[in-house]
Amino acid sequence: MDFFFSFLCMVLIISGSFFVVIGAFGTYRFPDFWSRLHAASITDSAGVILLLIGMGIYSGLTLITFKLLVIGLFLFITGPTSTHAVANAALVSGLRPPQITNKTHKKTNSD
Repeated sequence: MDFFFSFLCMVLIISGSFFVVIGAFGTYRFPDFWSRLHAASITDSAGVILLLIGMGIYSGLTLITFKLLVIGLFLFITGPTSTHAVANAALVSGLRPPQITNKTHKKTNSD
């Protein structure tokens, strides 16, 4: 049973680290603000929550687990809220998402 919990913690921590690293690369590599904002929000939501769950299982049922649970709940609430606030501020300041054009679609009078 101890091996199972250690393995589960290892899988959760490695997968959380994977999401954080991929989100960091996405923040660096994506071309525009909106794509970068999406990569940063995924890093916050998926990566950090998986890391906290893995650390909570590893530490057992202690005060540390309760603190990790409170941190995870705080991040789960504030992460999407802050992403929404940043996106709303960008829209208000005039930054618009890029328009996607379909090059195979021919324009007609009804378009």
